[in-house]
Amino acid sequence: MKKRFALTLKSYMHEHISLYIFAIVLLAMGVIFGAVVVNSLTLNQKQDLLQYVSGFFLEMREGDGFHSTAAFQQSLGHYLKYIGFMWILGLSIIGLPLILILLFLKGLVVGFTVGFLVHQLQWKGLLYAFVSVVPQNLLVIPAMIVVGVAGISFSMKLIQSRFLQKGERIFPYFVSYSSLVLFMSGIFVIASLFEAFVSPVLLKKVTATVHLLIITII
Repeated sequence: MKKRFALTLKSYMHEHISLYIFAIVLLAMGVIFGAVVVNSLTLNQKQDLLQYVSGFFLEMREGDGFHSTAAFQQSLGHYLKYIGFMWILGLSIIGLPLILILLFLKGLVVGFTVGFLVHQLQWKGLLYAFVSVVPQNLLVIPAMIVVGVAGISFSMKLIQSRFLQKGERIFPYFVSYSSLVLFMSGIFVIASLFEAFVSPVLLKKVTATVHLLIITII
């Protein structure tokens, strides 16, 4: 059973390695572009964002205004809508370029968030990003890449079945594609749990530590 699974995984990776490399490069470009966009913000935009972020960190330090259950539901709902949309796009030929755009946008959001925190708060922003942005995205980003590649692959199978290899059965590919997306949904559940219940605790501790260091230095 394990040997068969290993052979299947090896065959799958060999067939899709170029798509994975392309998706990773595209997402990395989004991260870089998002970090660069921070420098294009006006002073007023930076001040408004910084005021919002500072207020959020203040709430985290004081322990008020944050509800983990509601945050979990909101986070999971967002992720499921995102990959659900990617799944639907993968079921159509015209959805292929949109999947690539979604991967790029995910990288852009992560790059912008981390870049803004580091740009405005220096080492403090790096700590905040490390505990509030990086951990769940270590699960979310690979899962989104897998879903994105699966959607691109299925779209390409549709093109082949309709225009190049007419009559080829597409249903087995649909089952495999949908099963993979469903499995990845479990990864997003774990990421949402971490984001809602673990990250706030880590962020609260880091915020309190940073605040204490600043007071000590002053």
